[in-house]
Amino acid sequence: MIFYTKNYKETIKLGEKIAKYLKKGDIVGLVGELGTGKTTMIKGIVKYFSKSNVFSPSFVIVNEYEGKFPIFHFDLYRLKSFDELIDIGWFDYINKGLILVEWAEKIKKNLPKNSIYVKIKMVGENERIIEIKNLRRER
Repeated sequence: MIFYTKNYKETIKLGEKIAKYLKKGDIVGLVGELGTGKTTMIKGIVKYFSKSNVFSPSFVIVNEYEGKFPIFHFDLYRLKSFDELIDIGWFDYINKGLILVEWAEKIKKNLPKNSIYVKIKMVGENERIIEIKNLRRER
C-alpha cells in the first residue's frame, strides 16, 4: 500500500490509522533517510494506544511506552550489528508488546516474516510517500 502525506499532522494521522490494525506481538520496521518522519509516524502509532510522549531513543536504543499493552520503540541508528541488539535483550521484547523499529533496514533479514515494513521517502519540503509492506510477501 502506498500513501502520501503533505505535512507532520497527516503523517501522525496515518500512524494512528495504521495502529488500528496492529496488535500485541507485531513488529513494525520503519526505514527512511534522516528526517523523513520515522519518529513522527511512531508518534501517531503510539498516540492510538497510549498517552505517552514519544522521543527518539537514539542514545538509549529503546524506549518503552505504557498503554493498552507495552510498546517498545527501538532506534537502531547507532547500531553496528544485529549481535549488539541481541546483547541488549532483543529477544526479551519479542511477543511482550508492540515493537516499533527505526532504521529497520539494519536488521531486515533478522525480522520475522510477518513483520510490517514501512518505507518513508521525502518528495518535497513536507510531502512524503509512505509504502507499507508485509515482509512475508517480499520473501
